[in-house]
Amino acid sequence: MAMVKKPTTGMKDILPKEMQIRDYVTSLVKETYGTFGFTSIETPAVEHIENLCSKQGGENEKLIFKVLKRGEKLNLETAQSEDDLVDSGLRYDLTVPLSRFYANHASELPSPFKALQMGPVWRADRPQKGRFRQFVQCDIDILGDPTYLAEIELITATTTLLSKLDFKGFTVRINDRRILKAMASYSGFPEESYDSVFITLDKMDKIGTEGVREELIEDGFSEDAVDKYLKLFTEGTGDVAGIAKLKETLGEHLEGDCADNLTAIIESAEAVKACDFNIVFDPTLVRGMSYYTGTIFEIGMDEFGSSVAGGGRYDEMIGKFTGNKTCACGFSIGFERIITILLDKNFQVPGKSEKYAFLIEKGASAQRIGEVIDEAAKLRGEGKTVLVSQMNKNKKFQKEQLANDGYAPENIREFYHTEFKK
Repeated sequence: MAMVKKPTTGMKDILPKEMQIRDYVTSLVKETYGTFGFTSIETPAVEHIENLCSKQGGENEKLIFKVLKRGEKLNLETAQSEDDLVDSGLRYDLTVPLSRFYANHASELPSPFKALQMGPVWRADRPQKGRFRQFVQCDIDILGDPTYLAEIELITATTTLLSKLDFKGFTVRINDRRILKAMASYSGFPEESYDSVFITLDKMDKIGTEGVREELIEDGFSEDAVDKYLKLFTEGTGDVAGIAKLKETLGEHLEGDCADNLTAIIESAEAVKACDFNIVFDPTLVRGMSYYTGTIFEIGMDEFGSSVAGGGRYDEMIGKFTGNKTCACGFSIGFERIITILLDKNFQVPGKSEKYAFLIEKGASAQRIGEVIDEAAKLRGEGKTVLVSQMNKNKKFQKEQLANDGYAPENIREFYHTEFKK
Protein backbone atom coordinates (compact mmCIF):
# COMPACT_ATOMS: atom_id res chain seq x y z
CA MET A 1 0.00 0.00 0.00
CA ALA A 2 1.44 3.35 -1.06
CA MET A 3 2.09 6.00 1.59
CA VAL A 4 -0.04 9.19 1.42
CA LYS A 5 1.68 12.54 1.89
CA LYS A 6 -1.42 14.71 2.34
CA PRO A 7 -3.19 14.95 5.74
CA THR A 8 -6.34 12.92 6.19
CA THR A 9 -9.56 14.62 5.05
CA GLY A 10 -10.52 17.57 7.21
CA MET A 11 -7.11 17.91 8.87
CA LYS A 12 -4.25 20.27 8.04
CA ASP A 13 -0.51 20.69 8.45
CA ILE A 14 0.66 23.96 10.01
CA LEU A 15 3.64 25.74 8.43
CA PRO A 16 6.23 27.71 10.47
CA LYS A 17 4.84 31.19 9.68
CA GLU A 18 1.41 30.26 11.02
CA MET A 19 2.90 28.34 13.93
CA GLN A 20 4.78 31.45 15.08
CA ILE A 21 1.50 33.37 15.25
CA ARG A 22 -0.28 30.48 16.99
CA ASP A 23 2.49 30.27 19.60
CA TYR A 24 2.33 34.03 20.14
CA VAL A 25 -1.45 34.06 20.56
CA THR A 26 -1.29 31.06 22.91
CA SER A 27 1.31 32.84 25.03
CA LEU A 28 -0.74 36.06 25.07
CA VAL A 29 -3.88 34.12 26.04
CA LYS A 30 -2.17 32.54 29.05
CA GLU A 31 -0.51 35.79 30.08
CA THR A 32 -3.68 37.91 29.78
CA TYR A 33 -6.09 35.46 31.38
CA GLY A 34 -3.52 34.76 34.07
CA THR A 35 -3.75 38.40 35.20
CA PHE A 36 -7.47 37.81 35.81
CA GLY A 37 -6.74 34.81 38.03
CA PHE A 38 -7.54 32.03 35.56
CA THR A 39 -5.52 28.84 36.09
CA SER A 40 -4.51 26.49 33.27
CA ILE A 41 -5.79 22.92 33.34
CA GLU A 42 -5.75 20.04 30.85
CA THR A 43 -8.20 17.23 30.17
CA PRO A 44 -7.75 14.09 28.01
CA ALA A 45 -8.56 14.16 24.31
CA VAL A 46 -10.57 10.96 24.76
CA GLU A 47 -13.78 11.10 26.83
CA HIS A 48 -16.28 8.49 27.98
CA ILE A 49 -18.93 8.00 25.30
CA GLU A 50 -21.66 8.34 27.97
CA ASN A 51 -20.49 11.89 28.70
CA LEU A 52 -20.23 12.88 25.05
CA CYS A 53 -23.73 11.55 24.30
CA SER A 54 -25.48 13.05 27.35
CA LYS A 55 -27.70 15.36 25.24
CA GLN A 56 -25.62 18.37 26.29
CA GLY A 57 -23.72 18.97 23.08
CA GLY A 58 -26.56 19.64 20.64
CA GLU A 59 -25.73 18.90 17.00
CA ASN A 60 -22.12 18.13 17.96
CA GLU A 61 -23.23 14.77 19.37
CA LYS A 62 -23.86 13.70 15.77
CA LEU A 63 -20.24 14.53 14.87
CA ILE A 64 -18.31 12.41 17.38
CA PHE A 65 -15.22 10.49 16.33
CA LYS A 66 -16.00 7.30 18.24
CA VAL A 67 -13.33 4.94 19.54
CA LEU A 68 -13.78 1.17 19.43
CA LYS A 69 -13.31 -0.96 22.49
CA ARG A 70 -9.96 -2.69 22.72
CA GLY A 71 -8.79 -6.24 23.24
CA GLU A 72 -11.21 -8.75 24.76
CA LYS A 73 -13.85 -6.07 25.29
CA LEU A 74 -14.28 -5.78 21.51
CA ASN A 75 -16.38 -8.72 20.41
CA LEU A 76 -17.69 -8.29 16.89
CA GLU A 77 -19.52 -11.60 16.90
CA THR A 78 -21.79 -10.86 19.87
CA ALA A 79 -22.27 -7.11 19.28
CA GLN A 80 -25.94 -6.19 18.85
CA SER A 81 -25.55 -2.44 18.43
CA GLU A 82 -22.97 0.32 18.25
CA ASP A 83 -23.08 0.58 22.05
CA ASP A 84 -21.50 -2.87 22.23
CA LEU A 85 -18.56 -1.72 20.10
CA VAL A 86 -17.78 1.77 21.39
CA ASP A 87 -16.81 2.99 24.86
CA SER A 88 -15.21 6.39 24.23
CA GLY A 89 -14.72 9.18 21.71
CA LEU A 90 -12.66 12.26 20.87
CA ARG A 91 -13.98 15.34 22.66
CA TYR A 92 -16.00 17.74 20.49
CA ASP A 93 -15.61 20.70 22.87
CA LEU A 94 -13.90 21.56 26.15
CA THR A 95 -17.00 22.24 28.28
CA VAL A 96 -18.16 18.64 28.76
CA PRO A 97 -14.62 17.49 29.77
CA LEU A 98 -14.30 20.50 32.10
CA SER A 99 -17.55 19.58 33.84
CA ARG A 100 -16.32 16.02 34.41
CA PHE A 101 -12.94 17.38 35.57
CA TYR A 102 -14.54 19.69 38.14
CA ALA A 103 -16.94 17.03 39.39
CA ASN A 104 -13.94 14.74 39.92
CA HIS A 105 -11.61 17.29 41.56
CA ALA A 106 -13.89 19.87 43.22
CA SER A 107 -12.58 19.07 46.71
CA GLU A 108 -9.03 19.87 45.53
CA LEU A 109 -9.90 23.20 43.91
CA PRO A 110 -10.74 26.69 45.23
CA SER A 111 -14.29 27.99 45.00
CA PRO A 112 -15.08 29.75 42.83
CA PHE A 113 -12.59 28.17 40.43
CA LYS A 114 -11.39 30.10 37.38
CA ALA A 115 -10.22 27.67 34.70
CA LEU A 116 -8.33 28.26 31.46
CA GLN A 117 -8.26 25.39 29.00
CA MET A 118 -6.74 25.27 25.51
CA GLY A 119 -6.49 22.25 23.28
CA PRO A 120 -7.60 20.46 20.13
CA VAL A 121 -11.14 19.15 19.68
CA TRP A 122 -12.54 16.97 16.93
CA ARG A 123 -15.83 17.00 15.00
CA ALA A 124 -16.66 14.74 12.06
CA ASP A 125 -18.08 17.72 10.17
CA ARG A 126 -18.10 18.21 6.42
CA PRO A 127 -14.78 19.93 5.64
CA GLN A 128 -14.88 23.28 3.87
CA LYS A 129 -12.76 26.40 3.53
CA GLY A 130 -11.70 27.52 6.99
CA ARG A 131 -13.43 24.61 8.75
CA PHE A 132 -11.51 21.52 9.78
CA ARG A 133 -12.28 18.36 11.69
CA GLN A 134 -9.51 19.09 14.18
CA PHE A 135 -9.20 22.58 15.61
CA VAL A 136 -8.08 24.35 18.77
CA GLN A 137 -10.53 25.74 21.30
CA CYS A 138 -9.68 28.24 24.01
CA ASP A 139 -12.06 28.50 26.97
CA ILE A 140 -12.19 30.39 30.23
CA ASP A 141 -14.77 29.31 32.81
CA ILE A 142 -15.76 30.37 36.30
CA LEU A 143 -17.19 27.49 38.33
CA GLY A 144 -19.07 27.92 41.60
CA ASP A 145 -20.07 31.60 41.25
CA PRO A 146 -23.86 32.13 41.03
CA THR A 147 -23.60 35.94 40.70
CA TYR A 148 -23.34 38.05 37.57
CA LEU A 149 -19.82 39.03 38.62
CA ALA A 150 -18.76 35.92 36.68
CA GLU A 151 -20.23 37.28 33.45
CA ILE A 152 -18.60 40.69 33.97
CA GLU A 153 -15.19 39.08 34.58
CA LEU A 154 -15.49 36.84 31.51
CA ILE A 155 -16.50 39.72 29.24
CA THR A 156 -13.77 42.00 30.61
CA ALA A 157 -11.05 39.35 30.29
CA THR A 158 -12.03 38.35 26.74
CA THR A 159 -12.33 41.90 25.43
CA THR A 160 -8.97 42.74 27.01
CA LEU A 161 -7.35 39.83 25.17
CA LEU A 162 -8.86 40.85 21.83
CA SER A 163 -7.68 44.43 22.29
CA LYS A 164 -4.11 43.17 22.86
CA LEU A 165 -4.36 41.49 19.45
CA ASP A 166 -5.20 44.94 18.02
CA PHE A 167 -8.90 44.25 17.48
CA LYS A 168 -11.17 47.19 18.17
CA GLY A 169 -14.69 48.42 17.47
CA PHE A 170 -16.15 44.93 17.91
CA THR A 171 -19.55 44.22 19.43
CA VAL A 172 -20.46 42.06 22.42
CA ARG A 173 -24.03 40.80 21.96
CA ILE A 174 -25.76 39.57 25.11
CA ASN A 175 -29.04 37.85 25.92
CA ASP A 176 -30.49 35.36 28.40
CA ARG A 177 -32.02 31.96 27.67
CA ARG A 178 -34.72 32.75 30.23
CA ILE A 179 -35.71 35.82 28.23
CA LEU A 180 -35.89 33.67 25.09
CA LYS A 181 -38.22 31.25 26.87
CA ALA A 182 -40.33 34.06 28.31
CA MET A 183 -40.81 35.59 24.86
CA ALA A 184 -41.89 32.23 23.46
CA SER A 185 -44.27 31.66 26.38
CA TYR A 186 -45.77 35.16 26.09
CA SER A 187 -46.40 34.58 22.37
CA GLY A 188 -48.28 31.33 22.99
CA PHE A 189 -45.80 28.70 21.76
CA PRO A 190 -46.05 25.36 23.60
CA GLU A 191 -43.08 24.71 25.89
CA GLU A 192 -42.11 21.50 24.08
CA SER A 193 -41.65 23.54 20.89
CA TYR A 194 -39.27 26.16 22.31
CA ASP A 195 -36.11 24.55 20.93
CA SER A 196 -37.64 24.36 17.46
CA VAL A 197 -38.65 28.03 17.64
CA PHE A 198 -35.15 29.04 18.79
CA ILE A 199 -33.49 27.10 15.96
CA THR A 200 -35.53 29.13 13.48
CA LEU A 201 -34.93 32.40 15.34
CA ASP A 202 -31.20 31.74 15.17
CA LYS A 203 -31.45 32.16 11.40
CA MET A 204 -32.69 35.75 11.71
CA ASP A 205 -29.44 37.33 10.52
CA LYS A 206 -29.43 35.10 7.42
CA ILE A 207 -33.09 34.95 6.32
CA GLY A 208 -34.48 38.08 7.98
CA THR A 209 -37.70 38.64 9.90
CA GLU A 210 -39.94 37.61 7.01
CA GLY A 211 -37.93 34.44 6.46
CA VAL A 212 -38.28 33.51 10.13
CA ARG A 213 -42.03 34.19 9.94
CA GLU A 214 -42.48 31.97 6.90
CA GLU A 215 -40.49 29.11 8.42
CA LEU A 216 -42.34 29.21 11.73
CA ILE A 217 -45.70 29.12 9.94
CA GLU A 218 -44.46 26.25 7.76
CA ASP A 219 -43.60 24.41 10.99
CA GLY A 220 -47.26 24.56 11.96
CA PHE A 221 -47.36 27.47 14.39
CA SER A 222 -50.33 29.85 14.23
CA GLU A 223 -49.93 33.20 12.48
CA ASP A 224 -51.19 35.00 15.60
CA ALA A 225 -48.47 33.44 17.78
CA VAL A 226 -45.76 34.08 15.18
CA ASP A 227 -46.75 37.72 14.63
CA LYS A 228 -47.02 38.37 18.37
CA TYR A 229 -43.55 36.84 18.78
CA LEU A 230 -41.87 38.81 16.01
CA LYS A 231 -43.43 42.08 17.19
CA LEU A 232 -41.34 41.76 20.35
CA PHE A 233 -38.16 42.01 18.27
CA THR A 234 -39.22 45.03 16.22
CA GLU A 235 -40.37 47.15 19.16
CA GLY A 236 -37.29 46.82 21.38
CA THR A 237 -33.91 48.54 21.41
CA GLY A 238 -30.44 47.10 21.98
CA ASP A 239 -29.77 48.86 25.29
CA VAL A 240 -30.85 48.71 28.91
CA ALA A 241 -34.00 50.64 28.02
CA GLY A 242 -34.88 47.82 25.63
CA ILE A 243 -34.45 45.29 28.43
CA ALA A 244 -36.69 47.34 30.74
CA LYS A 245 -39.41 47.61 28.10
CA LEU A 246 -39.27 43.88 27.38
CA LYS A 247 -39.41 43.11 31.11
CA GLU A 248 -42.57 45.19 31.43
CA THR A 249 -44.16 43.53 28.38
CA LEU A 250 -43.37 39.95 29.40
CA GLY A 251 -44.56 40.39 32.97
CA GLU A 252 -45.10 37.11 34.82
CA HIS A 253 -43.73 35.08 31.90
CA LEU A 254 -40.22 36.31 32.79
CA GLU A 255 -38.40 34.25 35.38
CA GLY A 256 -36.67 35.78 38.42
CA ASP A 257 -34.30 38.72 38.19
CA CYS A 258 -32.64 37.87 34.87
CA ALA A 259 -33.62 41.20 33.26
CA ASP A 260 -32.13 43.19 36.15
CA ASN A 261 -28.98 41.05 36.09
CA LEU A 262 -28.60 41.58 32.35
CA THR A 263 -28.90 45.33 32.85
CA ALA A 264 -26.25 45.24 35.60
CA ILE A 265 -23.87 43.20 33.41
CA ILE A 266 -24.16 45.66 30.51
CA GLU A 267 -23.77 48.75 32.69
CA SER A 268 -20.81 47.28 34.60
CA ALA A 269 -19.01 46.07 31.48
CA GLU A 270 -19.44 49.51 29.92
CA ALA A 271 -18.17 51.22 33.07
CA VAL A 272 -14.97 49.17 33.44
CA LYS A 273 -14.04 48.59 29.80
CA ALA A 274 -10.47 49.47 28.95
CA CYS A 275 -10.69 49.10 25.16
CA ASP A 276 -12.85 50.06 22.20
CA PHE A 277 -15.94 47.84 21.91
CA ASN A 278 -19.73 48.03 22.13
CA ILE A 279 -22.02 45.86 24.24
CA VAL A 280 -25.65 45.49 23.16
CA PHE A 281 -28.72 43.56 24.19
CA ASP A 282 -29.75 41.25 21.33
CA PRO A 283 -32.97 39.27 21.94
CA THR A 284 -32.34 37.26 18.73
CA LEU A 285 -29.12 35.77 20.14
CA VAL A 286 -29.69 32.05 20.76
CA ARG A 287 -26.37 30.14 20.96
CA GLY A 288 -26.83 26.56 19.84
CA MET A 289 -25.76 24.52 22.87
CA SER A 290 -28.70 23.10 24.82
CA TYR A 291 -26.76 23.21 28.10
CA TYR A 292 -27.03 27.02 28.45
CA THR A 293 -29.39 28.00 31.28
CA GLY A 294 -29.03 31.77 31.63
CA THR A 295 -26.88 34.56 30.23
CA ILE A 296 -25.44 34.00 26.75
CA PHE A 297 -23.06 36.22 24.82
CA GLU A 298 -21.19 36.44 21.53
CA ILE A 299 -18.57 38.77 20.07
CA GLY A 300 -18.92 39.79 16.44
CA MET A 301 -16.64 41.77 14.14
CA ASP A 302 -18.49 43.43 11.29
CA GLU A 303 -15.36 43.93 9.20
CA PHE A 304 -14.77 40.17 9.13
CA GLY A 305 -18.43 39.14 8.91
CA SER A 306 -18.36 36.59 11.69
CA SER A 307 -18.28 36.01 15.42
CA VAL A 308 -14.94 35.40 17.13
CA ALA A 309 -16.08 34.40 20.63
CA GLY A 310 -19.13 33.09 22.45
CA GLY A 311 -20.32 31.56 25.66
CA GLY A 312 -22.80 31.66 28.49
CA ARG A 313 -24.02 30.26 31.78
CA TYR A 314 -24.56 26.51 32.22
CA ASP A 315 -25.67 25.93 35.79
CA GLU A 316 -26.95 22.37 35.38
CA MET A 317 -24.24 20.43 33.55
CA ILE A 318 -21.86 19.72 36.45
CA GLY A 319 -24.81 18.60 38.56
CA LYS A 320 -25.44 15.79 36.08
CA PHE A 321 -22.12 14.30 37.29
CA THR A 322 -22.44 15.06 41.00
CA GLY A 323 -26.15 15.27 41.70
CA ASN A 324 -25.58 18.73 43.21
CA LYS A 325 -26.17 21.98 41.35
CA THR A 326 -22.94 23.83 40.60
CA CYS A 327 -23.12 27.23 38.92
CA ALA A 328 -20.85 27.67 35.91
CA CYS A 329 -20.24 30.27 33.24
CA GLY A 330 -17.75 30.28 30.36
CA PHE A 331 -16.46 32.22 27.36
CA SER A 332 -14.69 30.65 24.38
CA ILE A 333 -12.69 32.55 21.77
CA GLY A 334 -12.64 31.27 18.20
CA PHE A 335 -8.92 30.53 18.22
CA GLU A 336 -8.77 29.27 14.63
CA ARG A 337 -10.87 32.18 13.33
CA ILE A 338 -8.59 34.68 15.05
CA ILE A 339 -5.49 33.02 13.60
CA THR A 340 -7.03 33.16 10.11
CA ILE A 341 -7.80 36.87 10.51
CA LEU A 342 -4.27 37.61 11.71
CA LEU A 343 -2.77 35.71 8.78
CA ASP A 344 -5.00 37.61 6.33
CA LYS A 345 -3.81 40.87 7.93
CA ASN A 346 -0.18 39.77 7.51
CA PHE A 347 0.21 40.07 11.27
CA GLN A 348 3.78 40.34 12.53
CA VAL A 349 4.60 38.94 15.94
CA PRO A 350 5.83 41.89 18.04
CA GLY A 351 9.01 41.85 20.07
CA LYS A 352 10.72 39.09 18.14
CA SER A 353 14.49 38.94 18.58
CA GLU A 354 16.75 40.01 15.74
CA LYS A 355 17.37 37.08 13.43
CA TYR A 356 20.66 36.02 11.82
CA ALA A 357 21.39 33.19 9.38
CA PHE A 358 24.91 31.74 9.08
CA LEU A 359 25.45 29.74 5.87
CA ILE A 360 28.51 27.50 5.87
CA GLU A 361 30.07 26.39 2.60
CA LYS A 362 30.00 22.64 2.03
CA GLY A 363 33.32 21.02 2.84
CA ALA A 364 34.34 23.53 5.53
CA SER A 365 36.77 22.10 8.08
CA ALA A 366 35.75 21.15 11.60
CA GLN A 367 37.79 24.10 12.88
CA ARG A 368 35.97 26.51 10.58
CA ILE A 369 32.58 25.11 11.61
CA GLY A 370 33.59 25.49 15.27
CA GLU A 371 34.45 29.17 14.68
CA VAL A 372 31.03 29.78 13.12
CA ILE A 373 29.18 28.02 15.94
CA ASP A 374 31.18 30.03 18.48
CA GLU A 375 30.16 33.27 16.72
CA ALA A 376 26.52 32.11 16.74
CA ALA A 377 26.70 31.32 20.48
CA LYS A 378 27.89 34.86 21.26
CA LEU A 379 24.93 36.38 19.39
CA ARG A 380 22.49 33.97 21.05
CA GLY A 381 23.91 35.07 24.39
CA GLU A 382 22.86 38.61 23.46
CA GLY A 383 19.28 37.41 22.93
CA LYS A 384 19.43 37.12 19.15
CA THR A 385 18.12 34.24 17.04
CA VAL A 386 20.81 32.53 14.96
CA LEU A 387 20.21 29.83 12.35
CA VAL A 388 23.31 27.86 11.35
CA SER A 389 22.90 25.90 8.13
CA GLN A 390 24.87 24.43 5.27
CA MET A 391 25.02 26.66 2.19
CA ASN A 392 22.94 25.21 -0.64
CA LYS A 393 24.09 24.99 -4.21
CA ASN A 394 21.27 27.35 -5.23
CA LYS A 395 22.32 30.01 -2.76
CA LYS A 396 20.09 32.71 -4.24
CA PHE A 397 16.90 30.67 -3.70
CA GLN A 398 18.04 29.72 -0.19
CA LYS A 399 18.48 33.37 0.74
CA GLU A 400 15.08 34.25 -0.73
CA GLN A 401 13.48 31.62 1.48
CA LEU A 402 15.30 32.99 4.51
CA ALA A 403 14.11 36.50 3.69
CA ASN A 404 10.53 35.20 3.54
CA ASP A 405 11.05 33.74 7.01
CA GLY A 406 12.03 37.14 8.41
CA TYR A 407 15.81 37.15 8.03
CA ALA A 408 16.99 40.57 6.86
CA PRO A 409 19.44 40.37 3.91
CA GLU A 410 22.15 42.17 5.90
CA ASN A 411 21.88 39.52 8.62
CA ILE A 412 22.42 36.57 6.26
CA ARG A 413 26.14 35.78 6.49
CA GLU A 414 28.16 33.43 4.33
CA PHE A 415 31.09 31.47 5.75
CA TYR A 416 33.61 29.90 3.37
CA HIS A 417 36.60 27.65 3.90
CA THR A 418 39.00 30.42 4.81
CA GLU A 419 37.20 33.74 4.44
CA PHE A 420 34.12 35.50 5.75
CA LYS A 421 31.59 37.24 3.51
CA LYS A 422 28.38 39.13 4.17
